[in-house]
Amino acid sequence: MKPKYFYQFRIILIGDSTVGKSSLLRQFTEGQFFENSDPTVGVDFHVRVLELKGDVRIKLQIWDTAGQERFRSITYSYYRNTVGCLIIYDITNRDSFVNVMDWYKEAKQCVEEAEVVFMLVGHKIDKESKRVVSTEEGECFAEAHNMMFIETSAKVLCNIEEAFISVAEEVYKRMERGELGLRDGWDGIKALPMRPHDILGISHALSAEDLIEQQSDSKKCCSA
Repeated sequence: MKPKYFYQFRIILIGDSTVGKSSLLRQFTEGQFFENSDPTVGVDFHVRVLELKGDVRIKLQIWDTAGQERFRSITYSYYRNTVGCLIIYDITNRDSFVNVMDWYKEAKQCVEEAEVVFMLVGHKIDKESKRVVSTEEGECFAEAHNMMFIETSAKVLCNIEEAFISVAEEVYKRMERGELGLRDGWDGIKALPMRPHDILGISHALSAEDLIEQQSDSKKCCSA
C-alpha cells in the first residue's frame, strides 16, 4: 500500500547569472531545454514528485534564484527554510567557479549548516572543448567543504535526474538517522497528505517587486 503521507523538501539553486540554473531546473521539472532563456528576475519555484526506495514519495519544491547582485537581498530570505542547496557553476567560466566560495559562505550565514545538504554542480559539460574548470577541481572543492559533487548538462540531459535524486536521498537518509526532521516554524521539511493534484508538476514565478513587498512584512534571515 502506498503511504498516506509524503514529505516535501525545499531546495534552492544558487550561483552566478548565466551558469544555467533555470535550464537545469526546467529540464528536471518539465523535460524541456531552452538554448536561450531570459535571466531569472526575483525567484521562480517549480515542483516535482519523486518516489524513492521503499515507496517513499518526496515532493521537491525547488527555488531558482536570480544570480545578479541587485537581487541578492531577495535570495537571502529563502535560505532559512531550505534543506537542500545546489551551488552551480559553469565549467567554461572560471569566474563562476571562483565565486562558488562566496555563494557557499553566504548560504552558511543564513542557515544551520547541519540542516542543509549541499551539492556542488559543474554545469554545461556538453561544452567539454571549452572547459576551463577541471572535474578534479570541482571534486576537491566539494570534498574540502563536505559537499556532494556532480557534473551535469541540461542540453544533453546528463546527470540532471541524478543530481536532484541524490540530494533528496541524502536528506531522507539524514531523517532516518534522526539528524533532520520536522520542526515548527521551519519549512525545509514538511509532512503532507497525499492528494491527487500533489503528483502534478507545477511552477510559479514571483517578480522582484512581489518579493520585496513580501519581505517588508517579515524579518530577513541574515539581519543582525
